[in-house]
Amino acid sequence: MHTRRRGSSDSDKPVADEPPEWSDVDADAVEERVVELAEQGHSPSEIGLKLRDEGVQGTPVPDVALATDKKITEILEEHDAEPEFPEDLRNLMKRAVRLRDHMDENPNDHQNKRALQNTQSKIRRLVDYYRGDELDADFTYSYDKAKELL
Repeated sequence: MHTRRRGSSDSDKPVADEPPEWSDVDADAVEERVVELAEQGHSPSEIGLKLRDEGVQGTPVPDVALATDKKITEILEEHDAEPEFPEDLRNLMKRAVRLRDHMDENPNDHQNKRALQNTQSKIRRLVDYYRGDELDADFTYSYDKAKELL
């Protein structure tokens, strides 16, 4: 959106209807592990990586959705362990705070000034998208709020 380049194409995830036979983990055990990792402060994407790499009781879980028929965020919602902000919005806010701190130290860094403007623009669009459902109806983005929340 903010560059003149075209988007890069990604490889598609292989189509699968059921988990592989070597990963025979109980769905309840996977859900318990997801909630446990969320309580430790991990984001949904980090939880997926940990389950893929470490697994549950030593058995890797290549795809939580195939193992449990639910996404990680759905599992977290059921157990009231979902993060207060959507992960994509939180990551953009972290980036904006980092860029703003950099701009305070380096006021003549025009590339980062542009990057900060683009990031804040993305944040505002995402806030509009999430407002009412996952965010309060009167939530507005500001640097001070983002620094306080993070």
